[in-house]
Amino acid sequence: MSVLVARPFDKPRLAGPRHSMVALAPARLVMLLMAIAAGIALVLMKLAWFAVVATPASNRSAADALVPLRGDIIDRNGVPLARTIDAWSIGVRPERLINDPHELAGKLAALMPNHDEAWYERRLRSKEPFVFLYRRALPEVVKAVNALGEPGIAYEREPERLYPQSTLAAHALGSLDVDAHGIRGMERVLEDQLTNPLLRATPVALSLDARVQAAVESELGAAMSNFQAQAAAGLVLDVHTGEVIAMVSLPNYDANKLPRVIDPKDPNDAGMRRLWNNATLSVYELGSTFKPITMALAIDSGVVSSMSRRFDARAPIVAGRFRISDDHPQKRYLNIPETLVHSSNIATARIGNELGEARLRAMFTAMGFATRPDIETPERGKPIWPAPWTKASTMTTGYGHGLSVTPLHLASAYAALVNGGTWRPATMMKVAPGKQAAGRRVISEATSARMRQLLRLIVLKGTGEKADAPGYRVGGKTGTAEIGMKGGYSKKRNVSTFAAAFPMDAPRYVLVVMLDSPRGNAQSAGQATAGWTVAPVVSRIIMRTGYMLGVMPDKNRDVDVSELLPLLWEAPGAAKAVPE
Repeated sequence: MSVLVARPFDKPRLAGPRHSMVALAPARLVMLLMAIAAGIALVLMKLAWFAVVATPASNRSAADALVPLRGDIIDRNGVPLARTIDAWSIGVRPERLINDPHELAGKLAALMPNHDEAWYERRLRSKEPFVFLYRRALPEVVKAVNALGEPGIAYEREPERLYPQSTLAAHALGSLDVDAHGIRGMERVLEDQLTNPLLRATPVALSLDARVQAAVESELGAAMSNFQAQAAAGLVLDVHTGEVIAMVSLPNYDANKLPRVIDPKDPNDAGMRRLWNNATLSVYELGSTFKPITMALAIDSGVVSSMSRRFDARAPIVAGRFRISDDHPQKRYLNIPETLVHSSNIATARIGNELGEARLRAMFTAMGFATRPDIETPERGKPIWPAPWTKASTMTTGYGHGLSVTPLHLASAYAALVNGGTWRPATMMKVAPGKQAAGRRVISEATSARMRQLLRLIVLKGTGEKADAPGYRVGGKTGTAEIGMKGGYSKKRNVSTFAAAFPMDAPRYVLVVMLDSPRGNAQSAGQATAGWTVAPVVSRIIMRTGYMLGVMPDKNRDVDVSELLPLLWEAPGAAKAVPE
């Protein structure tokens, strides 16, 4: 019988390289697990940070993808006035050109005639790494240039500002520079809001009404052409809120195709004249439209306590080197209604003299005539006051000579005359009900009520007769002022203005229309004064826009002027007051 004896196992060695590796393995495993845990913790913390802290950034990114890079501008009824669409820029990397620059320049000039062949060749031979050839090109232009097959020409998508209504409200809206930044009008004012990723998705509503704006532009443009005027301005203002319903300046321009300005510092440059906003930037002596303002001060201050008080208008007044006379002399004493109905410079000068410099200056300051017009747009003209202010200045500024303001200044002043006596700043922004500016009181409610009567009487019986619109109860005042020249006042050129309000029994809107240097024609009986040139324009605008503004014609309503009518004396067989 055989016996097998198994060899005993060797005892594990307690030293050596392998033992060291085995001994370190658990430690390494623990370290690996800790590293993995730390990585997971880091990922979780990052996710938590994105979820909690970085939420706004995520929203901005989404907004960037979903909305235009510049917000829309709309009118008060939601009609688009300015929008942003995609366009293309065409540029060139000169060092990558494979075609002859001279030959390529000729082809580019044919496709993009904005510049000549020499201009393109200089760009193609530029030492710069990249130069623009065309900004905001239409897709068909990009397609044609791309068909040339030149790899050195590059294309980049960029936003283009589009003004869908073409020239409509161009001066109010303004325009952008080549880098799409607002440089004029409300585009400049609203720059931050229109480019803010969190705000630009919501269109900005202006106070303008595109329908009314179009009507004013149409009528004023026709008058400017008919009377060969050099410029024109028109404004419609809400008398209770100061909202600008329409703002027109002519000559006009299309912001989609900005005029090439040769000298931006020269207001006589043809391109610059189109960019110039006559409604808010140009200052004029607005003539007899100032007379109701002077009369309101006289009534409010107690200088005129009775409508029957008379002032001597029998002969011209000599004040220093000035001779104050009337265009249509009455050669008698005139009471208050007669002074306005016949637009007497002489009687108004005497009233201004009684008021005195201090009170007139205070009134003009309260009406905003001492500062640039109160409105958001950056194009705002600085009024020109007499310097020095003499006794003659006190007389002449009372009827609108010697003090120059913008048409917007006048519109805001007339709003205060008829709305109960509160002056408010004008605004281009749509105002929510009950959110209008508080304003400041400039005349009493009783004086304002009296002015509504007097302004209505001027249209019914005076120089403003041609401004009447049946059923709309129009009130207002003409103003014809000679234009100041280097050698004195011109006898051949004037600024013709009409400031109106309607309906006068419950005023809602002020309308100011101005023509610079109109020429008389057969339609105006050869006259170039406001009663013949701009008063009819006021009538047509009101008849076209009244219903749009919610003012319905009603021939059974009117301001009660029965107590003033007996004060108007007419010689037997005399005609009505001649339009001024």
